[in-house]
Amino acid sequence: MKKDPIVDEVRAIRDQIAREHNYDLDSIFQMFRELEATSGREHVSPPPPAVQPLPKAAQQHVAADETLASLKSRS
Repeated sequence: MKKDPIVDEVRAIRDQIAREHNYDLDSIFQMFRELEATSGREHVSPPPPAVQPLPKAAQQHVAADETLASLKSRS
């Protein structure tokens, strides 16, 4: 496979950032949050995905599991 200089550069930058933060994901995430807050750009989050109701059979299965769990807890 042919080496891509852009991919190599991105990987080098990623590794440099990780090293600067001792590979601590919380620290890296905080750094990106701070950069985002001070960038002066508007940042938007996509809306959460629509949640579809469970099919009737699945609802009955969940109800049966809850009934069984409640019966087991009585003994």
